[in-house]
Amino acid sequence: MRIKEFALVAEKQVWAKRGQSVVRKYRCTSGNRKGRVVAQVSQCFKAPDIKKRINLKKTKARLGPRMARKARRTKRMNPVSRRVATLNKAAR
Repeated sequence: MRIKEFALVAEKQVWAKRGQSVVRKYRCTSGNRKGRVVAQVSQCFKAPDIKKRINLKKTKARLGPRMARKARRTKRMNPVSRRVATLNKAAR
């Protein structure tokens, strides 16, 4: 644990999917993962895994449009995704 983590406890709690269930997670307001939803606040300040970053970049170059279509369909059709969207809208 770093001092940063205690000083900046302004991370917002949001609803998110974990499998087919809805759980509470955190949206990072600072750190390398600013704007990302993570399970624990400490993940906002972790160092990036370069290998994973490169691998995702390759995958997106190869399958980007297909991934986007599938994500869009899931967010529109999956009942759990729709519930998460409704809960997060209500919290605004």
